[in-house]
Amino acid sequence: MSSTLTDQDKSTLRTAAYGAVSLMAAADATGKPHKVATNGSIALYSATGPIGHVLAAKSKDIKLKGKSVAELADHVLPALTAAMSLLEKQDPAEADNFRSTVLVAIEAATRTHHGQPSPTLAEMSRKITEALNAA
Repeated sequence: MSSTLTDQDKSTLRTAAYGAVSLMAAADATGKPHKVATNGSIALYSATGPIGHVLAAKSKDIKLKGKSVAELADHVLPALTAAMSLLEKQDPAEADNFRSTVLVAIEAATRTHHGQPSPTLAEMSRKITEALNAA
């Protein structure tokens, strides 16, 4: 499947996945966004299958713009939906793999905190899940 993805497709997938982790880190109110980002990124880097190869590739094509959480979300949430639409057309099994991978990364990011995630992290997780399911 990865051979049918263009460089632009791969960039969209990486931007969406790592952008979701960045959103979680930006929404973390505990002052430990680096732990959120680290745990989420490790989960993405641990992905398997064609999606795992795309996410693990050393690349400088991840484009995350925004000086605020709102600006970042304006870029990342549509990228998540676009990534899912792209994958659904090409390989529904890999679309499921991508969705699952991003959701595991989000869960790993929220596990940085003992107990329940903060309301802010829970809401950002909901928005990310909604964007993944919008395709």
